Amino acid sequence: MSIIWTIVIGFVAGIIAKFIHPGDNEPRGFIVTTLLGIAGAFVATYLGHALGLYAAGESAGLIGAVVGAIVVLVIWGALAPRQTV
Repeated sequence: MSIIWTIVIGFVAGIIAKFIHPGDNEPRGFIVTTLLGIAGAFVATYLGHALGLYAAGESAGLIGAVVGAIVVLVIWGALAPRQTV
């Protein structure tokens, strides 16, 4: 059940991050948005452990996942090739 919960939180975090940081060079689609949020949660958890904000075994919540997803979006925008339409 925790895997399903992680996917749901990741999807919600990915949607919120895409609303906060809009742009033309962003990933699109349900699966990519979910993966973006899940990656954001992992980034937030890792940074939280490195900075001492989370205890061992503790993971980031929704706000941390959104912040992590925004970080992933900024990195994506900097590294991904520009799309021409």
